[in-house]
Amino acid sequence: MKPKRIRPASKPLDCSVRIPGSKSLTNRALPIAALADGPSTLTGALFSDDTELMMACLQSLGIRIDADIDACTICVHGCGGNIPASRAELFCGNSGTTIRFCTALCTLGQGQYTLDGNDRMRQRPIGDLVDALRVAGAVVGYEGEDGYPPVVVRGGGMRSTSIALHSPPSSQYVSAILMAAPYAKGDMFVEVTGAISAPYLSMTTKTMEAFGASTITSVKGSTLRYVVPAPQRYAGRAFAIEPDASNASYFFAAPAIAGGRVTVENIGTQSVQGDILFVDALEQMGCEVTRSANAITVSAPTDGSRVRGIDIDLNAMPDTAQTLAVVALFADGPTSIRNVANLRVKETDRLTALSNELSKLGAKVEVTQDSITIHPPKTLQPATICTYDDHRMAMSFALAGLKTEGIEIEDPTCVNKTFPDFFDRFEAMYE
Repeated sequence: MKPKRIRPASKPLDCSVRIPGSKSLTNRALPIAALADGPSTLTGALFSDDTELMMACLQSLGIRIDADIDACTICVHGCGGNIPASRAELFCGNSGTTIRFCTALCTLGQGQYTLDGNDRMRQRPIGDLVDALRVAGAVVGYEGEDGYPPVVVRGGGMRSTSIALHSPPSSQYVSAILMAAPYAKGDMFVEVTGAISAPYLSMTTKTMEAFGASTITSVKGSTLRYVVPAPQRYAGRAFAIEPDASNASYFFAAPAIAGGRVTVENIGTQSVQGDILFVDALEQMGCEVTRSANAITVSAPTDGSRVRGIDIDLNAMPDTAQTLAVVALFADGPTSIRNVANLRVKETDRLTALSNELSKLGAKVEVTQDSITIHPPKTLQPATICTYDDHRMAMSFALAGLKTEGIEIEDPTCVNKTFPDFFDRFEAMYE
């Protein structure tokens, strides 16, 4: 694989960009629409490795899906809560949303379903989700090491129960349970305590509600409680997918490094995605942010100064941590990113990967189990960045190349996971 050399920007940025649809929303809408009564049309949908894995798994379960990649449209013919296939083998690659959401979905079937992934997926924990589904009466087992894929689900439904999760490694465990809960045999009660990426759970319940399933949510301190009345049914509908706020973070961050301004269109203050608040972190660092319902503009500090180092808790939006860590290379002092232990069980151990690659560029890096502190170098060193088969490593470190000659991304194709044409859009920002 030929590395991708990033061409530095020759002048401050001044552009507007459009971002493809949200992976998180697309991969929530797909299984919900699959359960619904009647067809649903998803517009603005993302076509990437993760969403195509989800579609393939749903098709293996007997769900009819008609996709138009050029129009970014997916028509899902809902099964009315009755999964057609009685036996299926689902390959989930390294897509966390796919394996977690489909594991819960398969408990509603009437048969046996095996869910597996690639080598990295077999290292990513799923035990807390399996334990929770067992509490709800599901029969779920392991084909290999306990707590890790592959898993085998024997369908038969979920009973009314109370499920408690304490600091689960991923909010996707909770989302998986919530999305299947309307089809349980009685009301489901879910309590989550400790560190959790709560905005992703809000995205889940809002998507459920858009398809007609109500959820009662209460918050007390660090405890989230959900009641999902059952039985309920999703109703097929037209559903528009927002641009991906996590992937927008690379474009929002660009002016903090290269100067100038960038506007991201068709996403703004009305977004249901928590990662849209990444611009607040850039504002803390000294950037100027202009917000509207349908666009957000980020501008470099007007006095021409470097951005400021900050101390920030990114538990609510961990997928932006790598972006901020690269921006931190260009700050006037150290930046600490805290409460992000779940980065260790993502596509790679992202805290270790960040430490390795930031150090190559000349930064001094301190890492704990759940935090990273970046001391920026006086001058960045050229380097070839290892991507660890992690799309966010490739996209975030491309930002370093905006200001530094000699930055290469080792495996640029890994961006296909969520943003296949990232480098085309990135370079168009300053060509």
